[in-house]
Amino acid sequence: MNESRSARMLRVDQAGEYGATRIYAGQMAVMGTRAPHSGEVAAMAAQEAGHRAKFDALLAERGVRPTALQPFWSAAGFALGAATALAGPEVAMACTAAVEEEIDRHYSSQLDELGEDDPELSGLIAEFREDERAHRDAALAAGAERAPGYPLLSGAIRLGCRIAIKLAERV
Repeated sequence: MNESRSARMLRVDQAGEYGATRIYAGQMAVMGTRAPHSGEVAAMAAQEAGHRAKFDALLAERGVRPTALQPFWSAAGFALGAATALAGPEVAMACTAAVEEEIDRHYSSQLDELGEDDPELSGLIAEFREDERAHRDAALAAGAERAPGYPLLSGAIRLGCRIAIKLAERV
């Protein structure tokens, strides 16, 4: 049986929000509460946890299985967050800006594809896209583009996000 487009979208979006919570957990584990931007990171992490909770509930309600790659996303997300925080606050913000830029693109594409077919999912995606844009803008304002090698770092993280999206849709 073919899985619905909405189910695939829901799975990948839940995986993405899960990954975001793990990235922020890795950053907070390294940064603690006194580092530059730790308050902003903690607030973004809380917002991502709220997004994940809503997607978790929708997965359960609709009987959609989460990605089988969730254990991998847990480790990879935490490692990415910890590594970027170890490299410094601007690198941590560069990570956030890159991830959120790619998620903005991804959510926009999903909204175009969904149209009016699934108003509940479209509504969540539209709401969360605005939050992700705010996170990106906050990261840029906090000096993301001043991170050493920003264009290369941003490009690599965005490519990783695109690969993760494709895998989570199917696995």
